[in-house]
Amino acid sequence: MKWGLIFKLSLFGLAMAFATVYFIPSHLEPFCWLVIFIICAYIIAKSYSSKYFLHGFLVSIVNSIWITAVHIVLFDQYISNHAKEAAMMKKMPMPDSPKLMMLMTGPVVGIISGLILGLFAFIAAKMMKRKQA
Repeated sequence: MKWGLIFKLSLFGLAMAFATVYFIPSHLEPFCWLVIFIICAYIIAKSYSSKYFLHGFLVSIVNSIWITAVHIVLFDQYISNHAKEAAMMKKMPMPDSPKLMMLMTGPVVGIISGLILGLFAFIAAKMMKRKQA
């Protein structure tokens, strides 16, 4: 397992963490993630000879650590630019502890996105092997 590459690919998550705090609105975020997932899946498929799904999954887990940490540290700036998310937090359990809620939901989002990126990486690897054959 190449942890260096996993870490480097996770820097997309760090960049997105800051970008979503300051200038990417929540309605555009899924499209940005789609592009990032496609790029990461391609790089994973090209760089590894096996365990594509696992590598994609681990990249997203590290992404979720970056994103959760940045959003908690920059909570006031994040919330001021994301009224929809602020309203959702008030309806969730523990509305008086939004940072704790972020800390608890971050890993769940990381796992879900890890399943998606893992699947993307697996499919990209299969597609690249077919082209080579």
